[in-house]
Amino acid sequence: MASKELPASGDEYIHDEEETMECAGLQTRGGWTTFPFITVSALGLSIASAGWTTNLIVYLIQKFNIKNIHATEISNVVNGCTSFFPIVGAIIADSFMGNFFVILGSSILSLLGLVLLTLTATLDSLRPKDCKEDLETCEAPSQFQLAILFSAITLVSIGMGGTRFTLATMGADQFDKTKEQGTFFNWYFFTLYLATVIGITAIVYIEDNVSWGLGYILCLVINTIGLTIFVCGKRYYRHIKPRGSPFTSLARVIVATIRKKKMVVSSESKDYYHGCMDGTMFNTIISPTSSFRYELDKS
Repeated sequence: MASKELPASGDEYIHDEEETMECAGLQTRGGWTTFPFITVSALGLSIASAGWTTNLIVYLIQKFNIKNIHATEISNVVNGCTSFFPIVGAIIADSFMGNFFVILGSSILSLLGLVLLTLTATLDSLRPKDCKEDLETCEAPSQFQLAILFSAITLVSIGMGGTRFTLATMGADQFDKTKEQGTFFNWYFFTLYLATVIGITAIVYIEDNVSWGLGYILCLVINTIGLTIFVCGKRYYRHIKPRGSPFTSLARVIVATIRKKKMVVSSESKDYYHGCMDGTMFNTIISPTSSFRYELDKS
């Protein structure tokens, strides 16, 4: 970030009033108070996600009479989408809506998807008849049945992609110190992997050996609990204001860099600042260098 103009005394920086107030406001919420809400929410949402994704191929083959190759293709598309959607969710959260509302909306979509998925497992009219061993061909699912199934898969995929890593980002935003953020990430990913283990063992066992309907009902209930706990912590969260599209900011940096390529900047690191802590701006930028053709710190 470009250096701010120094006052006559040279001892203090002149900061934008809104920016300073925002830094001070960050201290009123957040901290370890939010930790149980975020981690328990992550636990519930991740168990539900692992419960339906891990066994999806088996469900498509056994209950919808879809051929092995096509079931695998569908599963691959789902895995690809759940890996891509976090990028989209991160852009929307950082640019427009904020982490809280992205997580809230994604969790609701996941909940709606699990409702439809549970209905396909419990209502005979929403899936084709089971194959019989003495028949060479099986009844194919109708267009309506496939529409309900794919709608359910789409909703839960979007929900899974929008919550998994956005929750981690929101959790890190609750802390100022790097050490505390590192501790949070350790516990968060421990919770994430623990939830995955529970989902691919306990939930999958119930789906394979007891009932698909019961397994999906458990996923639905656990997702609901996770969403409820997340919403209950709203009053304690630190909400970071969205900064607008990152692409707009990048474009501005490039334009400003070109326009100011002949500008002379200070070589003192004290003339640069970045971030805030305890309500004041703090310096984390070293002296600029001329390593690049255009010095980006002029922007």
